[in-house]
Amino acid sequence: MASLTIRKLDDALKKRLRLRAAQNGRSMEDEARTILRSAAGAGVNAEPAGKRRARRDAPAQPTPDADAPAADQTRRVLLIIGGGIAAYKSLDLIRRLKERGTAVRCVLTAAAQEFITSLAAGALAGTRAFTDLFDTASELDVGHIRLAREADLIVVAPATADLMAKMAGGHADDLASAVLLATDRPVLIAPAMNPRMWEHAATRRNLAQLVADGVAVVGPNAGEMAEAGEAGTGRMAEPLEIVAAVEPYLGALGGERTLAGKRVLVTSGPTHEPIDPVRYIANRSSGKQGHAIAAAAAAAGAEVTLVCGPVNLPDPIGAKTIKVETAAEMLTAVSKALPADVAVFAAAVADWRVDKPVASKLKKQDGVTPRLGLVENPDILATVAHRTSGRPRLVIGFAAETDHLIEHAREKLARKGCDWILANDVSAESGVMGGDRNTVHLVTERGVESWPPQGKDEVARALVARIAAALAGAPR
Repeated sequence: MASLTIRKLDDALKKRLRLRAAQNGRSMEDEARTILRSAAGAGVNAEPAGKRRARRDAPAQPTPDADAPAADQTRRVLLIIGGGIAAYKSLDLIRRLKERGTAVRCVLTAAAQEFITSLAAGALAGTRAFTDLFDTASELDVGHIRLAREADLIVVAPATADLMAKMAGGHADDLASAVLLATDRPVLIAPAMNPRMWEHAATRRNLAQLVADGVAVVGPNAGEMAEAGEAGTGRMAEPLEIVAAVEPYLGALGGERTLAGKRVLVTSGPTHEPIDPVRYIANRSSGKQGHAIAAAAAAAGAEVTLVCGPVNLPDPIGAKTIKVETAAEMLTAVSKALPADVAVFAAAVADWRVDKPVASKLKKQDGVTPRLGLVENPDILATVAHRTSGRPRLVIGFAAETDHLIEHAREKLARKGCDWILANDVSAESGVMGGDRNTVHLVTERGVESWPPQGKDEVARALVARIAAALAGAPR
């Protein structure tokens, strides 16, 4: 059979045939031949004619395709792995994404293959990893265009200085850069490189161009480098950090957009109230819970504004982030962000500030203790909850307590004038402050609902579900 022509295939069947051919490294024509040989293979002559006729007349069943997302894997990520020692973390990232029901395809640059193998990436992803722009099997039907379009999100991790430069300059001289230039999907990069490379003027220019082009960024983090004696900012974000940055995109695609059309305001993190240029008053808040709530609301389709104090966390993708330092600045930013349908005040705002911060560093003097005059900070939660006009339909506060948790939360609910309070135990032994898990009690006028210990992301999703129900008319 020199050539094979099949007519009248619908688009869905063409797509399945194309994906199956790519998985097996064959052209569409060769894949069709393989399917026909299998159908005409051994055992047909032994089958009774009646059974053959019944099977022939039955509706065709789809052929399983390991390269296509499973029925419950509606979320698809194309992971482009750049060439750096951090590439080993990308293997764990594949696993973390798969755990969350996400179908993953991988593209490895030539440099990435010096650190990990395409076999390892493909085995973890459960499908072939792609490496070559001029692959004769996949490029017969313009494979790089398919890779660019058949994903909901493209993640570049690690994004090396070279790969960022190619992206910023619009190069397309290998499979990874060609895919990135051909895509119309959102792109998230996780930079990883030597600190001096990260701080170089060329990298800063490239980063600024990518951000201006709409590329989202997670990391890099500060710490020890792979090279002996090297430290600074340049470590790739940890896999779970990248997953957290990915979730707002895929949550909006794979979950219900229960807050579509709603405006949600969230505060997060601590505030820093200056004593002098180097000292300040603050709370031990990481901002993880507030950021998780903002991300979950964005994933549910809300228009989210996050006002956050100083934190060491990536901005939640899908939310507009406003960064502040002090309680006064946070109140100003919150006021400007209104009106909103919902306001969630998860920030640990300092209760007091120094009335007269000094302009130069206070010097330690033997036997002399400086006296700091303190004044009370504005109560942001109460200010918004007691608004006579423009008050959000639902105002939610947090009660971080170390004793008499429910009693204090109920008192705070009445005093602040808010609708709900999420009470949590922040004593040292609880590990909530700075940790990844939380145990909360939802306190309302109707009573107290105690939630089980769970991750802060899970708390955020549960809260967003309750918010959506309340806005839809369910009892509060």
